[in-house]
Amino acid sequence: MATEYKKQLCQAQTLPYERFLRFGPESLTEAELLAIIIRTGTKDCSALQLAQQVLGLAKYPKEGLLGLYDVTLKDLLGIKGIGQVKAVKLKCLAELSMRMSAAKAGEGISFHSSGQVAAYFMEKLRHKKTECVVLVCLDAKGQLLSEQKISDGSVRMSLISPREIFLAALQCGAVNILLVHNHPSGDPAPSRADLELTQNVKELGDKMDIPLLDHIIIGDNQYTSFKEQALL
Repeated sequence: MATEYKKQLCQAQTLPYERFLRFGPESLTEAELLAIIIRTGTKDCSALQLAQQVLGLAKYPKEGLLGLYDVTLKDLLGIKGIGQVKAVKLKCLAELSMRMSAAKAGEGISFHSSGQVAAYFMEKLRHKKTECVVLVCLDAKGQLLSEQKISDGSVRMSLISPREIFLAALQCGAVNILLVHNHPSGDPAPSRADLELTQNVKELGDKMDIPLLDHIIIGDNQYTSFKEQALL
């Protein structure tokens, strides 16, 4: 009886791998894909069952694999059968997925298109739980020179100095600049501090002949462009 149980357990653990070889990754569920990464289960729980528990940690509205980015190492280690090595692998998988999405969004991007810029930064910023402000510096042809974090953490926009923005812009020889930052709440509506900072940066940029082309606020799968909203 025990031998039969072990045989069934082994079959349950290898099934996703076999399905991958026969039908390809597109045939697998999210749990089956994770089961292949997890690889082994425990005496009482298959790799597939562990994967289902991992997916169960994701909270609404980011459910399934999308929510794995916000699941902490501590959360993962709370599942019996997920040790440190497996937990680290899962977090690396989430990080790789985010970077691949950002890289794909960056292919052939036009930094004069608010929608394309928002798509480029969406996966980079929308998962963050604190505000991150990024300065995008462009050359005369509108090509990316650099993207620099001006602040990263729970900082109010009103505390960011336009002076440090333009010091960074001058250092990389920027001809035009963009500002991009996220709202951890998921709502990209600009605050009073957002409006004030944008106006101050615009006025200083006009004087220094380094125009602010746009300020884009990233929410959860949505964005606000100051240029599109005629707020510049």
